[in-house]
Amino acid sequence: MLDSLAGLKAEHASLQEQLSDSAIHTNPALAKKLNRRYAELSAIMAAESNLIKVTEDLAAAKELAKEDEVFAEELPGLEQQLKDAGEKLRRLLIPRDPDDGRDVIMEVKAGEGGAESALFAGDLLRMYIQYANSKGWKTEILDRTESDLGGIKDVQVAIKSNATDPADGVWAHMKYEGGVHRVQRVPVTETQGRIHTSAAGVLVFPEVDEPEEVEISQNEIRIDVFRSSGPGGQSVNTTDSAVRITHLPTGIVVSMQNEKSQLQNREAAMRVLRARILAAQQEAIEAEQSAARRSQVKSVDRSERIRTYNFPENRIADHRTGYKSYNLDQVMDGALEPIVQSAIKMDEEARLAALQGE
Repeated sequence: MLDSLAGLKAEHASLQEQLSDSAIHTNPALAKKLNRRYAELSAIMAAESNLIKVTEDLAAAKELAKEDEVFAEELPGLEQQLKDAGEKLRRLLIPRDPDDGRDVIMEVKAGEGGAESALFAGDLLRMYIQYANSKGWKTEILDRTESDLGGIKDVQVAIKSNATDPADGVWAHMKYEGGVHRVQRVPVTETQGRIHTSAAGVLVFPEVDEPEEVEISQNEIRIDVFRSSGPGGQSVNTTDSAVRITHLPTGIVVSMQNEKSQLQNREAAMRVLRARILAAQQEAIEAEQSAARRSQVKSVDRSERIRTYNFPENRIADHRTGYKSYNLDQVMDGALEPIVQSAIKMDEEARLAALQGE
């Protein structure tokens, strides 16, 4: 992998020159894309510089240790620094998911378990919003359908970041959340104190930066309008402001009724539709590639049970990475980072193993 550094240095210099041209910034989408790549390469350049510095420091310390034993005491620490610096550079050179710097659109849906599942879906939404707040990200509810008891049947939320480094991007962290989340607890509707098991589903899509990135012809969509409804199906709006858009080539259907304005609902629906189409296109490409090149964590199978939330034991367990802890109360308040990092680490190791196997 180190052989690729020369090419990356040249690309880094080229990007630096391009970004200094004011004309580039008249195209926000292009400027954003170039800035993401520049930030990614800048991290690699900094890691290489640090590796060179530590290597030189260790060599100097070894020479000085021949004459003065005091310097010999520094050698173990410098050798560990060299090992760490090399490992960091090696991991940065692992090909990154090109969507890592993107924002995301997340959907949380009630599943098996009726009212309890809807309540748990609401808890998951709160957890993700709290986690996003802790990262300095912004959240926007695009659409939300509540249950009779105040839970959530279905919600779509956009999560955005101002980070330029893809490693800090929303998709880089949230792409691992897609799948079935199982909960074990005593529901508020349970009168006998029995523990029930139910589940909620989470879908995560990288958001399209600019509408032009995913072109959708008006001839490819069918738009239906209808009256929005609330819990139990009762009408909550006297006008046909809710919007349903069907993408005819793929059969993808998106409905929005959160806003009172038909135009706002249509714009939100188009955002979600573009994200779903982009995800479908990428999954088709990924399916054609070698299985060894695919992430071992971010499964395409969204029916996969990825995590169990056991409230009586205050335990959370991720079934993909083996992560387990007994601070579920804190996790539900947004302390999700250790679980996310366990998925990131497993993904990096799988990508590294695939490279070494080539």
